[in-house]
Amino acid sequence: MKKVFLLLLFCHTSSQVKHSLKFYFTGSFGIPDVPEFVGAVDVDQIWMAYCDSNKRIKPKQDWVKKVIQNDREQLDWYKEECFVVQPNFFKTTIENLMQRFNQRGGVHILQRMSGCEWDDETGEGNGFMHYGYDGEDFISLNVKNLTWIALKPRGVATKLSWDADKITLRHYENYLTHICPQWLKKYVDIARSSLLRKDFPSVSLLQKSPSSPVSCFATGFYPDKAVMFWRKDGEELQEDVDHGEILSNHDGSFQMSVDLNISSVSSEDWGSRSISRFN
Repeated sequence: MKKVFLLLLFCHTSSQVKHSLKFYFTGSFGIPDVPEFVGAVDVDQIWMAYCDSNKRIKPKQDWVKKVIQNDREQLDWYKEECFVVQPNFFKTTIENLMQRFNQRGGVHILQRMSGCEWDDETGEGNGFMHYGYDGEDFISLNVKNLTWIALKPRGVATKLSWDADKITLRHYENYLTHICPQWLKKYVDIARSSLLRKDFPSVSLLQKSPSSPVSCFATGFYPDKAVMFWRKDGEELQEDVDHGEILSNHDGSFQMSVDLNISSVSSEDWGSRSISRFN
């Protein structure tokens, strides 16, 4: 039986069920001409806003501007967190860690990712908070038990100190399990047309010359969740396949390509049939 090459494109376009709200905070020491603290927020991996210790807040989406214009409480919260609370906390924490680890100078970076997820079908959700120090995992919060987990041996002392601070732990519990999910639901509702946007791609097969790789090129899809691969006889090909990166188009959609090196493919194996599939 003559073998046939099948081209399958899997592109995520189904309505998103699980939503997320993530806050990214970074404090630094020893980096000139860079704010000592910067923060960013995303909803469903779409950048929402940026702020820093130079007292700048920059909304990244039009709907975010409407939120902070119409909700003074949230705007005040973001200002307080970005300009006062978190910059002071990160500065103090870095100084304490440098002293604890006998670090007298150099460049040091403390990072935190926190937030929550919410499933709009089941109603289930969870909160999370993770710290990294100088490029390594450092400490993580077990929200259910309200205890810290040292991810590296040098994080044990910090765990013991932070476990003893019950007031802050209760504050984090309220923030991650109540405030964050409420805001996430509000953001999803306000930005539904943007967050749940789904554009199907157009797909082409390209080849510059008979001996050059055959490229499967997909463009115009949104969001940037796509998987492309070549199949032969029902099996995904791993060898002689070059996966390109997902790139942005000027209109906000995305493109990507996957090349198949045909030098190792015999002419008998080629069929005239190809299949495109979308999920």
